[in-house]
Amino acid sequence: MYLTKEKKEEIFAQYGKSAKDTGSAEGQIALFTYRIQHLTELMKKNKKDQVSERALVGLVGKRRRMLDYLKKEDIERYRAIIKQLNLRK
Repeated sequence: MYLTKEKKEEIFAQYGKSAKDTGSAEGQIALFTYRIQHLTELMKKNKKDQVSERALVGLVGKRRRMLDYLKKEDIERYRAIIKQLNLRK
């Protein structure tokens, strides 16, 4: 399994407020980004995998909505997470 409990805690500890803070926008965006990167690599190998493609599109949409929310609420936090994760825009 590519996403273990320890890996999730590590992502939330690095980008969220703490390892147990799973509700912060930054932590969720970082987790979505990790999952998107994994699915992108999977799609490079299996171009006809429609289930993974649908999951990838859904995750990209969720991350975009979360980023839009963060941009509306606190532009500085938005800029910081974009810079940390090396996301465009």
